[in-house]
Amino acid sequence: MDWEKTAGRLADRVTDPDSRWLAPVARVPRHQLVPRWWDMDSSGTWVLRDGASNPEAWAEAAYADRSLVTKVGRLHADHAKPDDHPEGLPTSSATLPSLVVRMLRHARLGPGLPLLDLGTGAGGLTAYASHLIGAEHVTSLDVDPYLVSAAEDRLSRMGHHPEMITADATEHVPGAYDRIVSTVGLPAGPGLRPVLSALAPGGRIATTIGRTCLIITGWKHGDGDVYGQVERDMAGFMLTRSGNDYPPPLAGLFALARSAEGDERSTGRYPVVDVAEAWELRSMLEITAPGAELGYETHDRARTAFLVHPDGSWARASAEWTDPPEVHQGGPQRLWTALERIRNRLNAEGSLPLLGARVRITPDGVCRLSRGKWRASVGDR
Repeated sequence: MDWEKTAGRLADRVTDPDSRWLAPVARVPRHQLVPRWWDMDSSGTWVLRDGASNPEAWAEAAYADRSLVTKVGRLHADHAKPDDHPEGLPTSSATLPSLVVRMLRHARLGPGLPLLDLGTGAGGLTAYASHLIGAEHVTSLDVDPYLVSAAEDRLSRMGHHPEMITADATEHVPGAYDRIVSTVGLPAGPGLRPVLSALAPGGRIATTIGRTCLIITGWKHGDGDVYGQVERDMAGFMLTRSGNDYPPPLAGLFALARSAEGDERSTGRYPVVDVAEAWELRSMLEITAPGAELGYETHDRARTAFLVHPDGSWARASAEWTDPPEVHQGGPQRLWTALERIRNRLNAEGSLPLLGARVRITPDGVCRLSRGKWRASVGDR
């Protein structure tokens, strides 16, 4: 495979001509980090792709600016048979190169500054960082032992030998780092404490908060607090996990939301929306009702959205195309009502107060956001 030319074209697409990240993207053989991956076909079935059996498709996928799913549920593509079709959520991927570069830029790497890559995945961010600042300054951590060992082996063949650690970052992060870049959505609250403890005073972190698409950056001060901002940039990363797969979704509540009449029935004000794809709405909903899970279905012109919450709350909104939806809600919270309040604010003010907000993260992992008179916190419930 003549990968150098395709890698060079990728670098031209995702960096600027004077960017210090142009050379790392152009010189890292990304295809070697993703020899096999999962694609979803038109029927919604996961299908295995094997690079060696189709080098042309391998090069096209590896050097496109796209994420490649490498693990679904408990099954990694490296261990799959051609007729395997796993079910469940993606649990690891090779993040699209442009987003890797953006996260590295947000982190403001510097010569000799120890970096923690939190969420090894396929090893792309570790590879780019090792190329730029030297692997001796890079540590890569993931909860999945196979991801760590596979990335270590593949990076070694490229001549990079960063420190590789298998650990649950929500429980313990060994070492101290001047820069931390997380390409998994970290949970605000207690699960964020170990990461904050590993950030050295004066150090900088770039991460997203789980179930939001908000990129938060900040500097750690002497009082232990991290002060920063929500960047005017967004990213959708997988949640952290503590085991080989995510806990099962709230299947019972989703089943209830599909068919129940609800304690409250009404006509919604706004068209049905796929909240998971409406990133600002989804992020604001997580701040308003932390922990809500989402579902969305279409059939011809009919659209239905589901919201469920671990406290037993649920909502279903159904409509033809952009017609006002019929809304059913149950449980202690009115989730669709909360979403409509957010949409009211967006329509009335033209934007939500998230992007550009100031952030203070306390050592207990609570993220306090503010912009103008607006105040919110995540991780204190």
